[in-house]
Amino acid sequence: MDTVLNPAPAAATTPATIAEHTPTGGPVPAAPAAPASIHVRAAITWLAIFPLVAVGMMAAAPLMENWHPVFRAMALTMVVVPTAVYVVLPRLFAVHGYLVRRRSTRAGR
Repeated sequence: MDTVLNPAPAAATTPATIAEHTPTGGPVPAAPAAPASIHVRAAITWLAIFPLVAVGMMAAAPLMENWHPVFRAMALTMVVVPTAVYVVLPRLFAVHGYLVRRRSTRAGR
């Protein structure tokens, strides 16, 4: 079994050497933006959940008219929560990120 006694020194990580190692050889991409504040995330989450709950309640009302309210809430949240988490919220956060990046590039001009 061979062991490495003297490993090669780590390559320098200056921007020039990093740019040389990017797939396109172009400039290094900018650092990702800071995550949205807790208040922005709460507002975006509400914007996703409220319409889903409102539409879900109206659509399911005829089917669940005689159900106990706890079971109605359970059935509604079984549909609304995964829909919001896996479909709606990622799209809303992507739009928010686009708007933030757009605003920051315009401010940088």
